[in-house]
Amino acid sequence: MKRCFWGTLGLSFIAMAVPALAADLPLKAPPPPVIPMYNWSGFYIGGNGGWAQSDDCWNIFLTVAALTEVLPEGCHGKSGGVIGGQIGYRWQLPGNHFVWGFEAQGDWANLNHTRISVLDPSLTLNTKLDGLGLFTAQLGFAWDTWLVYVKGGAAVTSNRFDVLSTIGGIDLVSASSTRWGGALGVGFEYGFTPNWSVGLEYDHLFMGSQDLGFTIPGAGVCFLAPCAGPVGVLNRVSQDVDMVTVRFNYRFGGYGGPVVARY
Repeated sequence: MKRCFWGTLGLSFIAMAVPALAADLPLKAPPPPVIPMYNWSGFYIGGNGGWAQSDDCWNIFLTVAALTEVLPEGCHGKSGGVIGGQIGYRWQLPGNHFVWGFEAQGDWANLNHTRISVLDPSLTLNTKLDGLGLFTAQLGFAWDTWLVYVKGGAAVTSNRFDVLSTIGGIDLVSASSTRWGGALGVGFEYGFTPNWSVGLEYDHLFMGSQDLGFTIPGAGVCFLAPCAGPVGVLNRVSQDVDMVTVRFNYRFGGYGGPVVARY
């Protein structure tokens, strides 16, 4: 009987002690919150604006009386504003820092330069770049909302060349040209909202050389050769363009891709 009594009493004490011991145990910390990782994948469209400079070098191939001479007219630069837009697509795999994509960009430009000819002061040379385009592939590295990238591909420029009389400014002859070349660039971009980003980009356009034919009416000394009638001139123009632009992009779709836990 006594054994039963003491056994029952012991079980009662154990039953009362277990909840007290459980209350003294530390609680397990909840898992950290799941934060969405920024993802650069998707179609985007945007606008850009900035500054550009085009460096042009002229060489005159002058033929007079069956003799051809190469006369260096010299190099000159022209700079001005550019404004336009871009559209593209980027891929970024979940958990991967690398981003790649393709982009097409078009800009209106106002790069204009006028100067008196070194070879014939009676003539004034005018060059103008009024538009350009880029078709490039991109490869970048992303740290969440920050993206650094390089790009390369094809470039195209729209140009106009005029030869005017220095006295009176009469347009004697003009030629337009669309020329193709290559482009290399580098930039960085920051996603300040799930869909909007802002960036800064530098591009160099290698446009090479192009031959343009002119027939210039007799004026002055006609490029150091006396003449009374029209003179045929082959003008070789080489061109390089440097461009710096600020860009805004809107990326379509969601909050940037998969949700990934970060600790």
